Amino acid sequence: MDERYNPFTGKRIVPGLADAMPASAALGLEPPRFCEQCGRRMIVQVSPDGWWAKCSRHGVIESAQLERR
Repeated sequence: MDERYNPFTGKRIVPGLADAMPASAALGLEPPRFCEQCGRRMIVQVSPDGWWAKCSRHGVIESAQLERR
C-alpha cells in the first residue's frame, strides 16, 4: 500500500481518520505546500494566473494540470 500525505499539512493520511484541511485550501485558494507522494516540503511559486509547486523527488505540478486556476 502506498502512503499518501496531505498536500496542505504534510501529515500522513490514515484511512478511517478525518484529516483537518485549512479553510483556504478547502476553498481552492491555497496551493499545496507538501508533496502528496512523500510528504516533503515543496518549492511553491504563486502568480496572478496560477501556481506551480516542485518536489525535489517527484517533479513539478501546476494549477493548470489540476484545473485550479
